[in-house]
Amino acid sequence: MTQELLEQAQATPYALRADDHADELTVTSAAPHLAWKPAASCTSTSFEVEARVVGDGLVRRSRIEGLHAPWPWAPLRSRDRVQWRVRGLTPQTFWSEWAAFEVGLRDSDWTASWISPNEDGQDRTAPRPAYLLSGSFVPEGDVRSARLYSTALGVYTVTINTERVGAIELAPGSTSYDRTLYAQAADPTRTIVPGRNTIDVELSDGWYRGRVGAFRTPAEWGTATAFRGELHLDLVDGRTQVVRTDASWTSTLTTIRRASLMDGQSTDLTAPRHHLTRAAVTHVDAPPITWSPAPPVRVVQSRPAITTTRPKPGVWVLDFGQNASGWVKLTDLGPAGTRTTIDFGEHLASDGDLTTAHLDSERPGQPPKQFVQRDEVVSDGTTAVFEPRHTIHGFRYARVTRSSAAFDPASATMQVVHTDLNRTGSFASSNTDLNRLHQIADWSFRSNAVDVPTDCPTRERLAWTGDYQVFAPTATRLYDVLGFTRKWLQSVRDDQLEDGRIANFSPDGRRIKHHLDDQFAMMTGSSGWGDAIVAVPWELYQSYGDVRVLAENWDAATRWISWVTDKAATTRHHTREQASPEPEPFEQYLWDGTFHWGEWTEPQQVGKDGTRINPITDNPMAWFMADKGETGTAYFHRSVSTMACIAEVLGKLEDARRYADLADRILAAWRQAYLRPDGTTVTDTQAAYVRALSFGLIPDGLRSTAADRLVALIREAGNHLGTGFLSTGDLLPVLTEHGRSDVAHALLFQRTEPSWMTMIDRGATTIWEDWHGVDENGDAHASLNHYSKGAVIRYLHTHVLGLRQAPGSVGWRRILIAPTFVPEVSHASGHHDGPQGRIDVAWTSNAGVFTLETSIPPLTTAQVILPDGTEHAVGPGTHHFATAPSALAR
Repeated sequence: MTQELLEQAQATPYALRADDHADELTVTSAAPHLAWKPAASCTSTSFEVEARVVGDGLVRRSRIEGLHAPWPWAPLRSRDRVQWRVRGLTPQTFWSEWAAFEVGLRDSDWTASWISPNEDGQDRTAPRPAYLLSGSFVPEGDVRSARLYSTALGVYTVTINTERVGAIELAPGSTSYDRTLYAQAADPTRTIVPGRNTIDVELSDGWYRGRVGAFRTPAEWGTATAFRGELHLDLVDGRTQVVRTDASWTSTLTTIRRASLMDGQSTDLTAPRHHLTRAAVTHVDAPPITWSPAPPVRVVQSRPAITTTRPKPGVWVLDFGQNASGWVKLTDLGPAGTRTTIDFGEHLASDGDLTTAHLDSERPGQPPKQFVQRDEVVSDGTTAVFEPRHTIHGFRYARVTRSSAAFDPASATMQVVHTDLNRTGSFASSNTDLNRLHQIADWSFRSNAVDVPTDCPTRERLAWTGDYQVFAPTATRLYDVLGFTRKWLQSVRDDQLEDGRIANFSPDGRRIKHHLDDQFAMMTGSSGWGDAIVAVPWELYQSYGDVRVLAENWDAATRWISWVTDKAATTRHHTREQASPEPEPFEQYLWDGTFHWGEWTEPQQVGKDGTRINPITDNPMAWFMADKGETGTAYFHRSVSTMACIAEVLGKLEDARRYADLADRILAAWRQAYLRPDGTTVTDTQAAYVRALSFGLIPDGLRSTAADRLVALIREAGNHLGTGFLSTGDLLPVLTEHGRSDVAHALLFQRTEPSWMTMIDRGATTIWEDWHGVDENGDAHASLNHYSKGAVIRYLHTHVLGLRQAPGSVGWRRILIAPTFVPEVSHASGHHDGPQGRIDVAWTSNAGVFTLETSIPPLTTAQVILPDGTEHAVGPGTHHFATAPSALAR
């Protein structure tokens, strides 16, 4: 590149995008959100955006402040194709390259009918098949380009002339179908031929009508699946031909005889073709059709088996080396009539065979619900490939059973399937254990990011609010999750109960908001779970600087806080009522009278007989009724304090003052109820101190005492952590920020249970739900792919690498680089690709010298604090520092 071209590149904005995502086509709403990254030489936040709609001859220009903005002109029309570019408004700046997007069909412009399969005679309670809906058309002229717009109540795939259209999997995705329905767009131009063309749609229950959760409860979104599609053919002569779903389409059974997202797919390629009937044109009670802000679900990787064993005749166990979400693709199905069964799981028993017993679910007084993930295929003797796109599994191992024919393990590949997120952060170090911990936590999140953030890809596969509230600050360090999370938050809002409570998980196929007499409704509205409606939008705003996510969730958040405030004022824990019939005035700010999940999955104690004591299963009523007000009130304070900050950002100053005053009252109440004069808490657990210190509940003069007590509890536990679901992610930062990095690192590198390194030493490839996920005997317990405890890897970014936002910064405009000395690490490197561009940090401690190199993007400032305490303020560019490590041990 010549010097002139290099200078131009450094003065040109880049990474233009519309509406947070892109598939094969970038398809947006009528008023998309535009974003870009500034040129390397940029010194101003003033930009000019130019846009041209193909065919209208107008040039639109607008001045923008910042690096993103809503569409600044009148809303676009359906199918408009737009080219746009941006430049900085400073001398010697250049226009970016042109970017392009097009607008999908607006809801009012859909003209196609909803059609449903003919299910006459089918048992609608049994495992259901997939159906084939078919239509045909003849182009009325030469086709210049084509667009297929489609959506469904169920999961669908489309082919035109037997060739698959698009690359999205599990469309239209997981959503709260009573309020929000997303469409997809694809370019099938190359599949269209002169003469008659055939469109085939495979349609199955999916999330809409399938079974959900650990007990496979039928989803209640609707009773009949349906499909709606329009194929727009833009002809060379300027006309547009539209092919729609209508009464001419036909319906029949496919060779997919069982299609369950959770349980698996059965395909019989020898099954006789059923006769065609007319598809039903139905009146569908569906919400307006819109376009998802999230990246699509795709096959992102193919992995061959790394080992194959034969535990018994006719059985092969394939180890793909990684616990992940997806399915197995088979290219060799054997001679005609050969039946191949594939069972999926994440653990092997002592005999080397697959076991899933640890994923069975139990309810008191009911037999266990056996966990099964099973695909089956019967060969027709052709070269057909089996790829079950109407299901998805969580697995590392696949057990293939084939009794009547040989099996070649090389014919099977794991197709890794999840939301195609763009990576924005990395971490690497000299310590292989830390690198491995980062890898397994990263994999755990990815395999739980299948359109929504689920708890596990196996047993429940539900998008629990608490799980993502815990992990969101880590997710933003690893991937661009803005669109992915905004999509999920839409479901959280959709599922909110009328009284303001936030559902435990969303999308909520059980629709608890309509079943308030259900026992599970009594367990809805927990601290740490419902608080996600406040904490997650705030995390997105801080990470991406996008105010709209605060505005989108403001009403839902205020309703949630109103419910919590009311329950704090009107309910008391029964032990308080017994101790004093008349409440103290401060008790109206204690949130202790409703159900809380609490810390959840703290390490279990071991009884004298060597068995683990599980308070939830051993005495569920005592656990249910226990006073968890310390946790509830702590989250009450954090959420109300955050609401005051959100209100200020949104310009709601009166609300900001009101919430700030309420937060002060809650803080005073928490201290009066749960804090002793000596700085210890009445709960006196590791989790209580981590939460109190992280949430700013301890007065400054007592923080060191509280931190000392936390350390003492860790020492009493033999240098083991005692935290669970909610506070584990904050444990190491709290210790380090209170001068006890030595204790933090002792926990980080602890090799005996409970610890992260136990997971690594026992072969984990993803994070376990329980600290003893695989015990000392090699037996598995609960899910082996639950990402919440993987929040620890944020510490590797923020403290080991030392890269984090400065206090009060938004959108990575001001950063702090302050590595924490770790004796076990001699060098670390990593990056974060923020709104202004890429930040790189690399440091080495070697032979008495500490060196650090960092690259700072434009419009960004950084404070660098070296281990010897020296500080340097720097701006954009690459910077080098070196110092003798005289204070490394501090």
